[in-house]
Amino acid sequence: MCGISGIVSRNGSAVPPELIRRITDVAAHRGPDGHGYFLESNVALGHRRLSIIDLSEQGHQPMPHNDQYWITYNGEIYNYLELREELRALGCTFASGTDTEVILAAYARWGSACLQRFNGMWAFAIYDSLNQELFLARDRFGVKPLYYADGPGHFVFGSEIKQLLAYLGTAKANRATVIESMLTSIDGHTQDTYFDGVRSFPQAHFGRFDLKTHRLTIERYYQLGARKEFAGLSLEDSTRGLRDLFEDAVRLRLRSDVRVGTCLSGGLDSSATSGIASGMYHQATADRFVGIHAQSIDAETDESGYARLVAGHLGIELHTVTPGTEAFLGTLHDLVRTQEEPFHSPSMFMGWHVFERAKALGCKVMLNGQGGDEVLLGYERYFASFLSAVSLVRFAREALAQARHSKLSLREVLSYRYYFTHAGLRLRRLKARTFLRPRYRDSYDGQAVIDSAHAFRDLESLQIHEIATLQLPHLLRYEDRNSMRHSIETRLPFLDYRFVEYCISIPAEHKIRDGWTKFVLRNAMDDLLPRRVTWRTDKLGFQAPERTWLSEAGGMMKDKVARSPMLQEITEHRRLLDGYDTLPLGQRWKYFMIAAWEEGFGVSW
Repeated sequence: MCGISGIVSRNGSAVPPELIRRITDVAAHRGPDGHGYFLESNVALGHRRLSIIDLSEQGHQPMPHNDQYWITYNGEIYNYLELREELRALGCTFASGTDTEVILAAYARWGSACLQRFNGMWAFAIYDSLNQELFLARDRFGVKPLYYADGPGHFVFGSEIKQLLAYLGTAKANRATVIESMLTSIDGHTQDTYFDGVRSFPQAHFGRFDLKTHRLTIERYYQLGARKEFAGLSLEDSTRGLRDLFEDAVRLRLRSDVRVGTCLSGGLDSSATSGIASGMYHQATADRFVGIHAQSIDAETDESGYARLVAGHLGIELHTVTPGTEAFLGTLHDLVRTQEEPFHSPSMFMGWHVFERAKALGCKVMLNGQGGDEVLLGYERYFASFLSAVSLVRFAREALAQARHSKLSLREVLSYRYYFTHAGLRLRRLKARTFLRPRYRDSYDGQAVIDSAHAFRDLESLQIHEIATLQLPHLLRYEDRNSMRHSIETRLPFLDYRFVEYCISIPAEHKIRDGWTKFVLRNAMDDLLPRRVTWRTDKLGFQAPERTWLSEAGGMMKDKVARSPMLQEITEHRRLLDGYDTLPLGQRWKYFMIAAWEEGFGVSW
């Protein structure tokens, strides 16, 4: 787990060594354990190392292979041991115990087809000196980031946007992205970022930059889809298969030469991850498995009781952080810089403090439950989509049961269904609520909302759309930035690609049943976790005390909104300020975030 960077000079001139060092060191927090550089002709690669597997100098990067390939790599290939044995049987030899060397050998043997064999998370670039080519790749779901800027004189890439801004020397807003986000709260669904000229390399793709023609071509290597062999499984078989796959996903993600812990919110996903991991960890080591919980100072969003219940039941050493308003304000500027793009909720601060404590405890690797809701239908809006495909009798039974097991009433279920499938209605409502000036408001074509409405009409399509496009990408960005800011690697067993494929393939009625979301997971974990956790009816997940924080910080937030040149330009600013104090908290946060991001990066419109 590391920070990577690279520069190609299009005019053929050598890349100045101080330039690759400068953009690499911007990501020093991603890799405090070492650094390295490779320069040849008009190509330069940089690397900052966070040592997780094989802590020796043999893991130094950029790493060479057969005097032809050089790699700079960020991530983990969890099945590297199995792949190493397969490659050894084919005649390959290895000088280290790293997964990095396995990637190089696999690429030398199989080319781009090696990506299909990897189980893990990755973003890497391999320079092929013989064929004068740069090969880039990103994992199936985009767990690890990769950004690039392709300009007339350069091709530059890095793990973080800040690295590219350091190269470009300017920060200009991508107007279309900002307008879409302010209207819809949708972002991360395209290659575009909030910064003009900076693009996100797409997940599930690889790219080749031809150093002779200076052309970049990008190609998809993985398409998420349901597998027919799982479609007819019974509930019993689905439950057993889910438990087996999840256990194997956790087993692989416990491979580490440093201490491993877990983020424990007290919700189902983090508790399931902690339950499986703690048992395996206890068998392998005498150390107690560590869990870290972020406790809200507001009683209505406080889950600490559930976290303590799970920790006591599993024998986990629980550590709790309780960030108050002072910590929120003290972290604000750093977190805005860390996240690089506006984020939609103050809950981001809870994860920040979890990883801060993990670093203090020496837990260099943390497991987390991210992805469970997307792959197992955990959000309430999925329930509304599910009901469209069932009989009237089943509809009535499930809707009534859902009202008992969640915050949704039958009326709200029907409203969800109608609202999310009618793009025109949704767009009219969003545009009516905005303070954007008409010329900016009316410039938005609404395509992301239209695509979402189409997907919502079919549950399988909705799941794939949420995982690959709409929901998961920005959540993974939040996770990566918060953890790596504190030099912590997070691992996400719910996003093992085998597990994801299995979960979207099993019958929908096993995932939503008797009014319960994620029913098959609850069923699979019923013998492991306290029933008060397995069958919880409320859903929070490191929820921040937004009401307290934003009330106490309201003056500061409004002042930033008032002083923002960008908001003065694109909104009906006087009307926004006059109504700001009466807006819902989420709306207030949205406008404040744009102002804080603009100030934090010196963004021009």
